[in-house]
Amino acid sequence: MPSRRKLAAYTLPFLAFVVLLALNVALEKIDNQPWLTLPEYWVYPLQTILSGALLIYFWREYDFAPPRQSGFALLIGIVVFIVWISPQALFGSAPRTLGFNPPFHARSPFYWLELVLRFARLVVVVPLIEEIFWRGFVLRFLIDENFERVPVGAFSWFSFAAVTAGFAFSHSPPDWVAALVAGAAYNAVAYRTKSLSSCVVAHALTNLLLGLWIVQTKQWGFW
Repeated sequence: MPSRRKLAAYTLPFLAFVVLLALNVALEKIDNQPWLTLPEYWVYPLQTILSGALLIYFWREYDFAPPRQSGFALLIGIVVFIVWISPQALFGSAPRTLGFNPPFHARSPFYWLELVLRFARLVVVVPLIEEIFWRGFVLRFLIDENFERVPVGAFSWFSFAAVTAGFAFSHSPPDWVAALVAGAAYNAVAYRTKSLSSCVVAHALTNLLLGLWIVQTKQWGFW
């Protein structure tokens, strides 16, 4: 079995993120407390800070080989972005305008802090914690419980299907179809490049393009 520290490194940042996300959903149901009914303005920054701190604490435990076949990883990142926005951008689905809206606090001194933290969450923290957990840990653990013995990018149909489904259904229901495509595509990056770093690069590019598109189109529901 892997060491407790190695297991914690690959799972705790993601689990902390998910627990705080569940807290956000629960708090949204509380009435008459403005600071609670807008939890995205403080829970999301807390997610960024806590998960980011855990990543830094465990950094030496991760198997980050140098990125390989960067062109393929970047191409996958762009393709996933296009798939993600295609219902609204290409097929006329209703805009997703409800969600975290930075201009809501445009005159607040916290505006830029909120926006920077949101992009840090989207482009840095989320790609790292999700790729470390799904491609770095689960994809290998489902082949051998002692996942450290399994090289990044090792293939089995069971782990491929389980990680693709798990990755998809960890997202909100409107994103399930796109997230299924994304999960399979990021798996393909792992299989082709054998590099967890390349998976992070692909995912980060998708999220960067998505964040810029959200700000440009004001479709805050994609956050």
